[in-house]
Amino acid sequence: MKLRLQLFEFEDQPWFPAVIRAGMMDYLRFMISALGTYRPIVPLLAQALRRTGSAELLELGAGAGGGTEGILHELRQSSLPEARICLTDLYPQPAAWQLLAARTPGLAFEASAVDATAVPAHLRGFRVIFSAFHHFPPPLAEQILADAVRQRAGIGVFEGAGKHWLEIGLALTVLPVAQLLATPFMRPFRLSRLFFTYVVPLIPLFTIWDGCVSILRLYPPEQLLALARRADPQNAYTWQAGKVRHWWGPEVTYLLGTPNNVA
Repeated sequence: MKLRLQLFEFEDQPWFPAVIRAGMMDYLRFMISALGTYRPIVPLLAQALRRTGSAELLELGAGAGGGTEGILHELRQSSLPEARICLTDLYPQPAAWQLLAARTPGLAFEASAVDATAVPAHLRGFRVIFSAFHHFPPPLAEQILADAVRQRAGIGVFEGAGKHWLEIGLALTVLPVAQLLATPFMRPFRLSRLFFTYVVPLIPLFTIWDGCVSILRLYPPEQLLALARRADPQNAYTWQAGKVRHWWGPEVTYLLGTPNNVA
């Protein structure tokens, strides 16, 4: 699918209730972690980290931290045992992050809000964005990449889909059933999550909408490269984009940028 539509997602709206947003993020984290969605990109990410000489990751737009545990574990078990990651977001979720940090060596978080288009200089590391880059329209997406270039930080953008119509069909059919089955097992436990899933099912309804819109908003690899080239007019970075397939079928779309002439 080459089409990209800049539709709106409810979770992006500043007026959207925080309790519903948190429930949606908890579900996303649970499913990404359970399915190992981002496992196929670990070798690519490890290679990029070695090129930059860094073992520190800075996750932007981390949401509830979906997939972060698995990625960090895989990196530490392979060739980067010293790998560490710091979670950040414009809407921080310290309650969810504290749970992850308590059980995951090398994981920390920034409790204050962090704008991915203007990352504070004291937050260092190879920047990664999982399942969030599609939220940004092209001007802001370009700013995110340009800020990394300006601060000479490596950056990786990863979306857990290949942008296919079949994925929208699954979001309309399988996703709500999976959400109803999985909700009792999500941690941290929240009565609000149960209430807004089973009594007043706002979390499933908004998740279905945002899930379908997310796929329509995904940047395919050629558009990711076009954004990167505009963000890096001096060709100071090496960029690569593409898709990798999980062993059980789904694809991950990615963009990786590393500074040239790293000491």
